[in-house]
Amino acid sequence: MSPLRLDALRPCLEGMVPAQLATCGADGMPNVTAISQVEYVDAEHVALSYQFFNKTRRNILGNPQATVDVIDPVTTRQYQLALLYVRTEYEGPLFERMKARLAGIASFFQMQGVFRLLGADVYRVLAIEAVPMEGLPALPPRQDLLAGLRAANAAIAQATDLDSLIDGTLDALVKGFGIPQVMLLLADEFGRKLYTLASRGYETSGVGAEIGYGEGVIGVAAEQRVPIRIGFKSTEYSYGRAIREQAEQSGLLDAARAEVVLPGLPDSYSQLAVPLVAAGELMGVLYVESPQFLRFWHEDEDALASLGSSLALSLRMLQHTAAQALTSPAATPDSGVEPLLVRRFGPNDSIFLGEEYLIKGVAGAILWALLNDYRSAGRTDFSNRELRLDSRLPLPDLCDNLEARLILLRRRLDERTQALAIEKTARGQFRLAVRVPLRLQDMSA
Repeated sequence: MSPLRLDALRPCLEGMVPAQLATCGADGMPNVTAISQVEYVDAEHVALSYQFFNKTRRNILGNPQATVDVIDPVTTRQYQLALLYVRTEYEGPLFERMKARLAGIASFFQMQGVFRLLGADVYRVLAIEAVPMEGLPALPPRQDLLAGLRAANAAIAQATDLDSLIDGTLDALVKGFGIPQVMLLLADEFGRKLYTLASRGYETSGVGAEIGYGEGVIGVAAEQRVPIRIGFKSTEYSYGRAIREQAEQSGLLDAARAEVVLPGLPDSYSQLAVPLVAAGELMGVLYVESPQFLRFWHEDEDALASLGSSLALSLRMLQHTAAQALTSPAATPDSGVEPLLVRRFGPNDSIFLGEEYLIKGVAGAILWALLNDYRSAGRTDFSNRELRLDSRLPLPDLCDNLEARLILLRRRLDERTQALAIEKTARGQFRLAVRVPLRLQDMSA
């Protein structure tokens, strides 16, 4: 019989069944305790959750050898791992990943005040033995993730612009991976936030919704640049906000607080956020979730991480390339229609159509500049190049991600109004379609 491999035991490391850790003190007295989490690190190492400074902790610091028994939650088969303590990590990707998963376990068992990670103890696995016993049958084969990955990568390879890349990838995920709820968020130009560019499977698309680095499963994945997977309902790592604050006494909405709500399931029991990194640069986060308990296993994480690498490279290649397409001539505003009031609030360039919030930030600044050029000179045709040189826009010198911002703006307009539209005309060129008279009002002036 070939020796057991650690990667073959990853279903035992989901935290569904507590592991049993055995240590021995300097005086020879053994100690056995339940442990919340055993995390797969690589083919030779695991990490155990360090939560209390107790006898187990003192034993490990005095005698670095230990054994841990883990149980397959499906077959109930047990395995014993001989371990050698190497180090403790108090921060970084491994610590944050374990902290997130531990929070999910604690929330599911209503023990938030008990399960608190102090450190991630890394051990070398010296040997693995199967405990002689009869087990239950394994689960039937799941959806072929390799076939789904192949289809999604084919969609990425066929994409010629950001639009086809985004839609092709998300559609392939829904069909090929059998994941109805999918969200793609891109990193902003200043490395502080993510904004939703597309989604599938929600009542509202959430296009334009923002989340800060370090917030929830998505934000932690972005901040640490490591996949975060939770198979239990976690209140600590959920993310939900009201659409906007109530109107101030003046009757105007507080534009600084107005925002698009991030879409999400009301009862999400499984969450997986995969950072999209290319050439050391965070491009965004791919997020999936499910109301099913333990929907995503390590195979799903590995498949989506592989897909994320291809997606990140394509995003990086296409972020300075405008799409090529032809469209109909710009519509002439109907003079018999009531003018549309467009208001801008600074300093974050929040744009309102009447009383309804539309967008803010760089995309808001772009729209306001386009509308002012339309009002002052009647311009409707623009190029990406001139926008990059426009001093009115808060674009960074490098990696401005302008094309993604234009897609975000176009999709928000498509969702919220028929009066305005951004239409692609040629490579690096687009048209502002204005279909009603406008009244611009700068509330910051």
